[in-house]
Amino acid sequence: MTDAPLVFIVTGEPSGDLLGARLMQALREATGGQVRFAGIGGESMQEQGLDSLHDLSDLAVMGFLEVLPKARRILGIVRETVDMIERLKPDILVTVDSWGFTGRVHAAVRKRGLRLPKVHYVAPMVWAWKEKRAKSVAERVDHLMCLLPNEPPYFEKHGLACTHVGHSIIESGAGQGDGTAFRTAHGIPAEVPLICVLPGSRRVEVTRLLPVFRGAVERLARERPGLCVTIPTVATVADAVAAAVAEWPVPVVVVRGQRSRYDAFAAADAAMAASGTVALELAMAGLPHLVAYRVSALSAWLFRRFVTVRFVNLVNLTLDRAVVPELLQEDCTADRVAAETARLMDDRAAREAQREGFAEALAAFRGGSGSPSGRAAAVVLDLMARGRA
Repeated sequence: MTDAPLVFIVTGEPSGDLLGARLMQALREATGGQVRFAGIGGESMQEQGLDSLHDLSDLAVMGFLEVLPKARRILGIVRETVDMIERLKPDILVTVDSWGFTGRVHAAVRKRGLRLPKVHYVAPMVWAWKEKRAKSVAERVDHLMCLLPNEPPYFEKHGLACTHVGHSIIESGAGQGDGTAFRTAHGIPAEVPLICVLPGSRRVEVTRLLPVFRGAVERLARERPGLCVTIPTVATVADAVAAAVAEWPVPVVVVRGQRSRYDAFAAADAAMAASGTVALELAMAGLPHLVAYRVSALSAWLFRRFVTVRFVNLVNLTLDRAVVPELLQEDCTADRVAAETARLMDDRAAREAQREGFAEALAAFRGGSGSPSGRAAAVVLDLMARGRA
């Protein structure tokens, strides 16, 4: 095993952690276990055997201004990461999502003159904003693995080799949860209304969204006696979430782990979620939901000034229509969240329209034959082989 190739894999947030874990599993399957890993990841990548250099909570930051207090710490982690790459001399560097962080890792690797294949997984959304960023990506990496079929041309025109691998959410199992088992395990009768609340994977998200979601739940509970809530969470915010919901006026079941999260999706009647990758898991599960988000007022102003698309949710972006309600910034209020959630719980036509939209959008995420993670692993293995040649 000591002669097995070493993959240095880095992500900076929980959504990238899930993608990275599936890629690691696919690499292990493709090589018969003859592969080693080092780098930075979260609980899912650690379950695949990664001894992470840092905790993701140090890196999971969203917003233009929100990153500033952690800037020095993040730059220090970049230096430590590149120091380790220089010391370990891996066969390839694979970064997953989080371009604000991982792009700096690539820039530092390039500046030091370290020679190894460099691949990035998940294209920055240059088609939504900052199209000029495509050129900087092309200057820093050797290959880009894209989730969506429309993304490669933005980077290929700058000479960057790209592969559309599809979105590994397709292979997540998000639509295979056991709702009956979840309700039985937690003592929630079948007739009791159950809402899934997903306040995000970053502490700043939880801080801003949980009070709004609590207010929405309180309003919904007035008309729905016995209403229960389940909150699937992740390691980066689990303690903060548990502490915040301890005094909620309705029964709350907090769960961790992928299996429990998907069982919660299957058991719930509707969901309110922070905008992000989890919304794709909800779509896979066919669970009617809305997305909400808040950042600082200045971050929101900057975002609106530079972003050129109408939506933030990938289902809506893919279909170019509002399948999933987006309650952002000033629209992110307890009253609005409660009203939209009630509509999704009570209006059968609205529920079915969402599910039809989910199926249409998810078809675009599948890519070609085989699994998205398998295709991504094939790209990584090919680059390693060429690097060793």
